[in-house]
Amino acid sequence: MKLKFTKMHGLGNDFVVLDSTREPLPLSAELVRELSHRRFGIGCDQLLVVEPPRDPTTDFYYRIFNADGAEVEQCGNGARCFARFVREQGLTDKDEIPVGTAAGPIRLYCEHDGQVRVNMGAPILEPARIPFLVPAQCLRYDLTVAGETLTIGAVSMGNPHAVLQVPDAECAPVAMLGPNIEHHARFPARVNVGFMQVIGPEHIRLRVYERGSGETLACGTGACAAVVVGRLWDILGERVRVSLPGGDLVIQWLGGSEPVWMTGPATTVYQGELER
Repeated sequence: MKLKFTKMHGLGNDFVVLDSTREPLPLSAELVRELSHRRFGIGCDQLLVVEPPRDPTTDFYYRIFNADGAEVEQCGNGARCFARFVREQGLTDKDEIPVGTAAGPIRLYCEHDGQVRVNMGAPILEPARIPFLVPAQCLRYDLTVAGETLTIGAVSMGNPHAVLQVPDAECAPVAMLGPNIEHHARFPARVNVGFMQVIGPEHIRLRVYERGSGETLACGTGACAAVVVGRLWDILGERVRVSLPGGDLVIQWLGGSEPVWMTGPATTVYQGELER
């Protein structure tokens, strides 16, 4: 079988993108792991699949698989690459693209400067919907990890996130705390973990340990989650530049039930064909 693919990235968060609009692809967790492997496959943080719409109000359906083969609900950097992919492949010529996901519909906007702006929807704060096992919704939660009690914020941007503030993102214990928090018993669906350093009300530095992939160079939903938590903690403004290891995103959230907006680049690296 010959499998055509496109390699893309959003600030170094890299993807293998497959077009399943013309014919279904025989995807399995094993195949995803094989394609994602950086030595024996193509290599990526996540694999993205473009499918026909499942709802008449959308133009496409967007599926996301982590490198470990698990399908997840949302990926912000992937959403921007998705928008660029469907335009470059001639699947649409729209500047505004409604897309269905496992987390619900989103809208992608292709800007004239090459950036992609995404309406990520309103953040989900109710613990049961994150999901996060706590007695009641709070702004801050205590979480005991490896004998240490941490203060975190918890939010879903279509996928679950735990956010903790650190004095210096560069020195944050991402490799140690990331997997321990990801697999914490109070997060039954596992969780992405953000390590946020506040530079000022309009600028943060962020590193994200993503469930099923480990630390990535950028995480769009993680950037959104960090800004939401920072706004709820009253330490960030409405529009924030988020500096990730792979580059910067701009996140805007007016609060309440308003949607979170993410703006950033999407880059096509190469196209290829894999013989299996």
